[in-house]
Amino acid sequence: MKALCFYEHGELDVLQYTDVPDPEPGRGEVLVRVQACTLNHLDIWVRLGWPGLKLEMPHWTGADVAGEIAGLGEGVTGWEMGQQVVVDPGLSTSEDEFTRRGEDSVSRGYVVLGEHVRGGQAEYVTVPAANLAAIPEGWDFVQAAAPLLVSLTAWRMLIQRAKLRAGESVLIVGAGGGVNSMAIQIAKLAGATVYALTSSEEKIGKACDLGADVVLNYRENPNWSKIIYKMTGRRGVDVVVDNVGRATLTQSMRAVARGGRIVIVGNTSGPQVEIDTRLIFGKQISIIGSTMGSHQDFHDVVKLLWGGKLTPVVDRVMPLSKGKVAFEILERGEQFGKIVLVP
Repeated sequence: MKALCFYEHGELDVLQYTDVPDPEPGRGEVLVRVQACTLNHLDIWVRLGWPGLKLEMPHWTGADVAGEIAGLGEGVTGWEMGQQVVVDPGLSTSEDEFTRRGEDSVSRGYVVLGEHVRGGQAEYVTVPAANLAAIPEGWDFVQAAAPLLVSLTAWRMLIQRAKLRAGESVLIVGAGGGVNSMAIQIAKLAGATVYALTSSEEKIGKACDLGADVVLNYRENPNWSKIIYKMTGRRGVDVVVDNVGRATLTQSMRAVARGGRIVIVGNTSGPQVEIDTRLIFGKQISIIGSTMGSHQDFHDVVKLLWGGKLTPVVDRVMPLSKGKVAFEILERGEQFGKIVLVP
């Protein structure tokens, strides 16, 4: 089969679209013929690598998979050949105190498709049958694949971790990314007032279309925390979603209300941050980490998607063979929503 893979960690030049062996499903697994798979910033970090990350090479990323069942491993029941499915990207490889209470993504045995194991940026992928959900009629593969990881992440960070409630306000730092385009919708669904930051007038319009109440261009308003503070009657917002890190966290701490919550779900500008801890204890800010979500979270957001409560946000669709070009677009931050690859 063809895969968009790398044999060593590095920049874009290590990516190859080449032939690799077809996978075979093991016991309890299914073979999925991939029809659509998205890009995530996670894919970039995995390709670059980090200390302690050990992968079987060649490796290929891709957490969001929609496709058709092409093979059934031993012991698999309840699924049929040709059935159209999406894949829960979080894989539980062991049982512990966290999995027993439904907090799968906190478990040491929780791994992510495409991060720790080979993913969906290929023609086929094997996954546990327990991680499948059927695609209902009326959904195409691109629309089904686009929101999976990002809606799961956004749901957990806002609803489960930040405990966002109706009537509260939330600031979403960087509205153009996949997670945050879903976060706007989930926050509105929860009954919150949504403030958002993005980088262009075009993206402002798209964020408003998704339901954001106020959107600022952070390039034109570099001191955006002061503007948010004034807009909220010198109070600040109840919740800030920050997946940027080094470049924004200090301003996020200034924009959040006393007793507010900052939920951190990434660090696209870098992980090392120098902060004034007086802001944390002086304002009694809660800083919360969040990543991915439980298997129940996945089924909750899929139900919302299939029910039309959340809308997939697709920036563009490209062939898997042009994956390197697609990653260039993602790394430049030119997209709004998801870039989807099709084999």
